[in-house]
Amino acid sequence: MKNWIKKEIQKESVIELTKKYSIDPLTASILTRRGITEGSDILYFLEDDLRFLHNPFLFNQMEDAVDRILDAKDEGEKVLIFGDCDVDGITSTTILYEYLKSLGIDVQFRVPEGDETYGMNKDAVDEFAKNYGTLIITVDCGISNHQEIKYASELGIDVIVTDHHNVPEVIPDPAIIVNPKLDDSNYPFKEISGCAVAFKLIEALRFAQTEIYKQDICLLSAVENENSWKIECLKLHNNVEKDRLVIDNIDSPLKISDTKLESFLRGQQIFTWDDKTTKRILREIFGSSVDFNTFDLRPEVAKIIPPAASFSLEQLKEKSKIAHYDEKESGIMDGFKNIFITYINKKFNEAFPNRQNQENDELQLVCLAALADVMPLHNENRIFIKHGLKIMNSGKIRRGLSELLSKLNMLNKKINATDLAWNLIPAINATGRLRQPELAISLLLEEDPIKRNKLADSIIELNIKRKELVNNAVEFMGYNADQSVKKLGNFCFTVDSRIHRGIIGLISAKITNKYHVPSITVTFTDDGLAIGSMRSCRGLDCTDFLSQFASLFDNFGGHNKAAGFSMKKENLEILQKEIENAAPSLKLNDNDENEITVDAEIPPEYITPEILKTVDLFEPYGEKNKQLVFMTRGIKLISYQVVGKTEKQHLKLIFDNGKNKISVMYWNAADKIGKEFSVGNNLNMVYNVERNIFNGMESMQLVAQDIQV
Repeated sequence: MKNWIKKEIQKESVIELTKKYSIDPLTASILTRRGITEGSDILYFLEDDLRFLHNPFLFNQMEDAVDRILDAKDEGEKVLIFGDCDVDGITSTTILYEYLKSLGIDVQFRVPEGDETYGMNKDAVDEFAKNYGTLIITVDCGISNHQEIKYASELGIDVIVTDHHNVPEVIPDPAIIVNPKLDDSNYPFKEISGCAVAFKLIEALRFAQTEIYKQDICLLSAVENENSWKIECLKLHNNVEKDRLVIDNIDSPLKISDTKLESFLRGQQIFTWDDKTTKRILREIFGSSVDFNTFDLRPEVAKIIPPAASFSLEQLKEKSKIAHYDEKESGIMDGFKNIFITYINKKFNEAFPNRQNQENDELQLVCLAALADVMPLHNENRIFIKHGLKIMNSGKIRRGLSELLSKLNMLNKKINATDLAWNLIPAINATGRLRQPELAISLLLEEDPIKRNKLADSIIELNIKRKELVNNAVEFMGYNADQSVKKLGNFCFTVDSRIHRGIIGLISAKITNKYHVPSITVTFTDDGLAIGSMRSCRGLDCTDFLSQFASLFDNFGGHNKAAGFSMKKENLEILQKEIENAAPSLKLNDNDENEITVDAEIPPEYITPEILKTVDLFEPYGEKNKQLVFMTRGIKLISYQVVGKTEKQHLKLIFDNGKNKISVMYWNAADKIGKEFSVGNNLNMVYNVERNIFNGMESMQLVAQDIQV
């Protein structure tokens, strides 16, 4: 019998969230039970506006990367984008190539094909050098390529690394590195995809077209209270806050030299909100001989955001959505900063009307990358995915994706994250797994619809082939995997030359899912390299685990749950023995599969389609944001049907909640009817709530996780 766990929460906490964020008690209780109680986290569940994405210039080397690319543009240099061959690498390569091309840069791209290993290689560097190339930008790779990057530097080629993989002990040098996982990256959220990092670079390049790029901006406020004055200043550089100065409780005139104000303002463009009043107060404090060269922002904002012009800074603070979610952003200067950034952004959109269309195309691919690389669905990843889905469901599907979605019969219906993860993403991934990633990139870049259609057909065929390869490999790998798990206990290590190198990650994933242990699957390239893919579970960090064998690898890297490596064939036996020695002492988390965590309890009479609104609010579901689980007690089973396409193994149950008949699917549970429960019983149930679409009609359907008398 499974154990249902519903975490106890304080009623006061639920009431507080309900009032503060104007949400219903059910939503507030789920957020509280999931530990999502900070406004800065709640924001990403309740909002989807792109203005809540983090500023790309929070990366401490982003300005350096932008300047180097702009220098390449101005000097007519040749630029190479080097990407990976999975969905994240394909999408990263596509969006950066598109954007650099739109700037008129002489750019080309390269992704591993055939027997080429992951990441940059010296052959690619040599070939680029012979063509007089001078700048390489890596996307979704590069952080582990310190030797190749050093070699490129020796040939006079600069390298910008944009990556998101775990950082090894030795990082590339010399290189400009944009990776949120660098200790000193300064970026507030580490778990974004490689494509998201590339998108951040593009956004920074867009901002570089504004007149305030690299300009030092100071926002200045001076207010008078009953018996004192107060001066506040806030410095911005590329819309990133750099410093603040507050001079408070000024009760008599001062010499400006007795304050830090003069040095703080030196070299800045100074903006005020009410210039006339601000200058009057400054004269009262410092005297008329001190002149402040300021610019009144209020009338300029009025031209673009008319309602804002009637508000004081105090009122702007109260109306700031960011301040509503983040108490650290609740001062009047925070309201001033937010309206300034909004003004600059709207002004930029007016100057570059095609920006929104470009972003919409790019964000559809950023959305796919986040899902494909199993990024945690918190923070700005939620906005990436929600915005991407919103654009797709509005019918503005970017070229390339529309052809694939059509062939997968996914058009003309509401697309969700699960649809993309189970259908579209594997099709694109198949091109990389079968070492033809350029097919997918070509599809996404091709302007001719006839050619796109043919490319989409080729990708669908590759995906069919990929499925066949996986099915065959699972069949002939079964015995070896079983024996390895019996031998190692809590690890699986399998080697087979028959496995296509492109599917070893899928095989490792299937083994991990079946045996619930970390696994490594190894095969060989035609030139004699052994390449392996690792998948993990139960808290074991892949890159940490592999790092203890680093001396055996030519190259390795990845994420906490998935990683890969390449090595000389003669080192493989040593690796296998060392893993056999290490396996018994591995500390894996005990994960009790008999536990079901409940998000909320719903009385039978409240099971109505209204619940779907709550389900939608917590979309997208995936890594670190599991599908909502509800619990209901004492609901009466009135009928059932045993169903299944080949074998009758599932139950379709009908319950009566006192108001309506409720349909529930209970998978692989046909043997439970008549034994564990029967028609007429009042049952307790934990379940998910989903949409069922049949003949164009949408209805609510429950999917049982467990049922008990």
